[in-house]
Amino acid sequence: MPVFRVVRPSPLSVQETWERLTDWPLHAAHVPLTRTVVRTAAPNRRGTRFVARTGIGRLAFDDPMEVTVWEPPGAPGPPGTPGAAAPAGRCRLVKQGTFITGWAEIEVHPRGTGAYVVWREELRLAKLPRFLDPLTARAGRVVFGLALKRLLRRPGG
Repeated sequence: MPVFRVVRPSPLSVQETWERLTDWPLHAAHVPLTRTVVRTAAPNRRGTRFVARTGIGRLAFDDPMEVTVWEPPGAPGPPGTPGAAAPAGRCRLVKQGTFITGWAEIEVHPRGTGAYVVWREELRLAKLPRFLDPLTARAGRVVFGLALKRLLRRPGG
Protein backbone atom coordinates (compact mmCIF):
# COMPACT_ATOMS: atom_id res chain seq x y z
CA MET A 1 0.00 0.00 0.00
CA PRO A 2 1.32 3.46 -0.75
CA VAL A 3 2.30 5.53 2.24
CA PHE A 4 2.71 9.28 1.99
CA ARG A 5 3.65 12.02 4.42
CA VAL A 6 2.81 15.72 4.52
CA VAL A 7 4.50 18.15 6.93
CA ARG A 8 3.10 21.67 7.33
CA PRO A 9 3.82 24.56 9.71
CA SER A 10 0.86 26.16 11.47
CA PRO A 11 0.68 29.75 12.67
CA LEU A 12 -1.95 28.59 15.18
CA SER A 13 -1.29 27.32 18.69
CA VAL A 14 -0.84 23.58 19.21
CA GLN A 15 -4.30 23.40 20.78
CA GLU A 16 -6.08 25.32 18.00
CA THR A 17 -4.23 23.34 15.33
CA TRP A 18 -5.31 20.10 17.04
CA GLU A 19 -8.92 21.25 17.32
CA ARG A 20 -9.11 22.15 13.63
CA LEU A 21 -7.48 18.95 12.45
CA THR A 22 -9.76 16.76 14.55
CA ASP A 23 -12.95 18.61 13.62
CA TRP A 24 -14.01 15.96 11.10
CA PRO A 25 -16.89 17.93 9.50
CA LEU A 26 -14.53 20.90 9.04
CA HIS A 27 -12.35 18.73 6.76
CA ALA A 28 -15.24 18.51 4.31
CA ALA A 29 -15.21 22.28 3.91
CA HIS A 30 -11.63 22.02 2.62
CA VAL A 31 -11.78 18.89 0.45
CA PRO A 32 -13.80 19.39 -2.75
CA LEU A 33 -16.99 17.35 -3.21
CA THR A 34 -16.79 15.89 0.30
CA ARG A 35 -19.08 15.89 3.30
CA THR A 36 -18.48 14.24 6.64
CA VAL A 37 -20.97 12.70 9.06
CA VAL A 38 -19.85 11.82 12.58
CA ARG A 39 -21.58 8.62 13.74
CA THR A 40 -20.74 8.82 17.46
CA ALA A 41 -21.58 11.38 20.14
CA ALA A 42 -19.13 14.14 21.02
CA PRO A 43 -16.49 14.61 22.26
CA ASN A 44 -13.89 13.02 19.99
CA ARG A 45 -12.08 10.10 21.58
CA ARG A 46 -10.78 6.64 20.85
CA GLY A 47 -13.73 4.86 19.22
CA THR A 48 -15.15 7.93 17.45
CA ARG A 49 -16.50 6.88 14.05
CA PHE A 50 -17.25 9.04 11.04
CA VAL A 51 -17.80 8.74 7.30
CA ALA A 52 -16.39 11.03 4.63
CA ARG A 53 -18.47 10.86 1.43
CA THR A 54 -16.75 12.14 -1.67
CA GLY A 55 -18.13 12.58 -5.18
CA ILE A 56 -21.38 13.40 -6.93
CA GLY A 57 -24.39 11.12 -7.30
CA ARG A 58 -23.45 7.61 -8.44
CA LEU A 59 -19.83 8.66 -8.73
CA ALA A 60 -19.52 8.99 -4.96
CA PHE A 61 -17.94 6.70 -2.38
CA ASP A 62 -17.86 6.43 1.40
CA ASP A 63 -14.68 6.42 3.46
CA PRO A 64 -15.71 5.17 6.94
CA MET A 65 -13.08 5.68 9.66
CA GLU A 66 -12.59 5.02 13.35
CA VAL A 67 -10.26 6.79 15.77
CA THR A 68 -8.00 4.13 17.30
CA VAL A 69 -5.48 6.42 19.04
CA TRP A 70 -6.50 9.67 20.73
CA GLU A 71 -3.72 11.57 22.53
CA PRO A 72 -4.57 15.29 22.55
CA PRO A 73 -1.83 17.82 23.31
CA GLY A 74 -1.53 18.36 27.04
CA ALA A 75 -2.79 14.85 27.84
CA PRO A 76 -1.02 13.10 30.73
CA GLY A 77 2.52 12.07 29.84
CA PRO A 78 4.06 8.61 30.06
CA PRO A 79 3.71 6.63 33.29
CA GLY A 80 6.36 7.54 35.86
CA THR A 81 6.29 11.25 35.02
CA PRO A 82 3.77 12.67 37.49
CA GLY A 83 2.24 15.94 36.41
CA ALA A 84 3.98 15.85 33.03
CA ALA A 85 1.84 16.55 30.00
CA ALA A 86 2.60 15.52 26.45
CA PRO A 87 3.29 18.72 24.48
CA ALA A 88 2.32 17.07 21.18
CA GLY A 89 -0.94 15.49 20.09
CA ARG A 90 -1.43 12.30 18.09
CA CYS A 91 -4.48 10.73 16.48
CA ARG A 92 -4.70 7.55 14.40
CA LEU A 93 -7.62 6.75 12.11
CA VAL A 94 -8.28 3.35 10.60
CA LYS A 95 -10.19 3.26 7.33
CA GLN A 96 -12.92 0.65 7.46
CA GLY A 97 -14.38 0.76 3.97
CA THR A 98 -14.22 -1.65 1.09
CA PHE A 99 -13.23 0.94 -1.54
CA ILE A 100 -10.59 2.80 0.51
CA THR A 101 -8.46 1.01 3.09
CA GLY A 102 -5.47 1.94 5.19
CA TRP A 103 -4.88 4.38 8.03
CA ALA A 104 -3.94 7.97 8.76
CA GLU A 105 -1.92 9.45 11.62
CA ILE A 106 -2.06 13.11 12.54
CA GLU A 107 0.59 14.58 14.84
CA VAL A 108 0.64 18.17 16.11
CA HIS A 109 3.93 19.42 17.61
CA PRO A 110 4.83 22.74 19.23
CA ARG A 111 6.97 25.11 17.17
CA GLY A 112 7.70 28.50 18.73
CA THR A 113 4.33 30.19 19.28
CA GLY A 114 2.75 28.00 16.60
CA ALA A 115 2.84 24.35 15.68
CA TYR A 116 3.72 21.96 12.92
CA VAL A 117 1.73 19.02 11.62
CA VAL A 118 2.89 15.63 10.41
CA TRP A 119 0.20 13.75 8.46
CA ARG A 120 1.06 10.18 7.46
CA GLU A 121 -1.31 8.00 5.55
CA GLU A 122 -1.38 4.54 4.06
CA LEU A 123 -3.95 4.65 1.29
CA ARG A 124 -5.20 1.84 -0.90
CA LEU A 125 -7.98 2.09 -3.46
CA ALA A 126 -9.76 -1.19 -4.17
CA LYS A 127 -9.10 -2.79 -7.52
CA LEU A 128 -6.45 -0.22 -8.42
CA PRO A 129 -3.35 -2.03 -9.72
CA ARG A 130 -0.31 -1.83 -7.45
CA PHE A 131 1.83 -0.24 -10.18
CA LEU A 132 -0.33 2.88 -9.68
CA ASP A 133 0.63 3.13 -5.97
CA PRO A 134 3.15 5.96 -6.59
CA LEU A 135 0.45 7.97 -8.38
CA THR A 136 -2.01 7.33 -5.51
CA ALA A 137 0.60 8.52 -2.97
CA ARG A 138 1.35 11.64 -5.03
CA ALA A 139 -2.36 12.47 -5.34
CA GLY A 140 -2.75 11.95 -1.57
CA ARG A 141 0.12 14.34 -0.82
CA VAL A 142 -1.42 16.99 -3.07
CA VAL A 143 -5.00 16.65 -1.80
CA PHE A 144 -4.09 16.46 1.90
CA GLY A 145 -1.40 19.14 1.53
CA LEU A 146 -3.99 21.57 0.16
CA ALA A 147 -6.55 20.58 2.80
CA LEU A 148 -3.97 21.17 5.58
CA LYS A 149 -3.03 24.54 4.11
CA ARG A 150 -6.69 25.61 4.16
CA LEU A 151 -7.47 24.12 7.59
CA LEU A 152 -4.50 25.89 9.18
CA ARG A 153 -5.16 29.34 7.76
CA ARG A 154 -5.55 32.11 10.31
CA PRO A 155 -9.04 33.61 10.32
CA GLY A 156 -9.10 36.33 7.67
CA GLY A 157 -5.76 35.06 6.33
